[in-house]
Amino acid sequence: MTTEQFSVDGDTALVTGASSGIGRAIAERFAADGADVVICSREQENVDPVAEGIEESGGSALAVECDVRDRESVEALVEATVAEFDGLDTLVNNAGASFMANFEGISENGWKTIVDINLHGTYHCTQAAGEVMREGDGGTIINFASVAGQEGAPFMSHYAAAKAGVANLTSTLAYEWADDGVRVNCIAPGFVATPGVASQMGVTADEIDREEVDRKIGTSEEIADVAQFLASPAASYLTGETITARGVPDIMESPE
Repeated sequence: MTTEQFSVDGDTALVTGASSGIGRAIAERFAADGADVVICSREQENVDPVAEGIEESGGSALAVECDVRDRESVEALVEATVAEFDGLDTLVNNAGASFMANFEGISENGWKTIVDINLHGTYHCTQAAGEVMREGDGGTIINFASVAGQEGAPFMSHYAAAKAGVANLTSTLAYEWADDGVRVNCIAPGFVATPGVASQMGVTADEIDREEVDRKIGTSEEIADVAQFLASPAASYLTGETITARGVPDIMESPE
């Protein structure tokens, strides 16, 4: 049985928010499979070590400082990608942020900041990268929503609303850009043992057994598996979908 259909070897992938956690895992996974990766973060010093690690492992990576909220910065990121690797095959819109507060306690600035990073940032990157793909041979776009965007999340209304917008944008763009050869899909993770979540929940990725089915927290590498699938030819019949990666579903047991 061949597994070549799951390969991203030879592709160029741009991953936002790749200094740690899920974004870093995706960049490292794609590079290990033979893709040229461009990784960005708001601070160059945070993303340089990731690129250096990929290069030391035999991969190909370019680190770029970019604030996804700023259109000129995003356009420069895409231009650098094309200049370095002569094209762009996959965009992973992973950059995101949040903080916890009840709805009435969220200032207008706080609301705008979270929506700007999670939703408006996806808009900027998708428009800029999508132009390259649509004028070329097509490509794949992988957005990041969240279970919070599907079901809501107490004390994270700004984040949940933005992620719901990302999921809706995914299905809309999948329809609009199908004729241009661009597939647009989305991943909605539940709890993942990133450094931030691990510090809050007290569970590290090292404590998670991938063979255990009965769990509600996953690893960044498991999300990277889904991202590689969506970027690969194996997902050629998928567009406009949001894949929920959350472990065991919440189902109410019937009273006896």
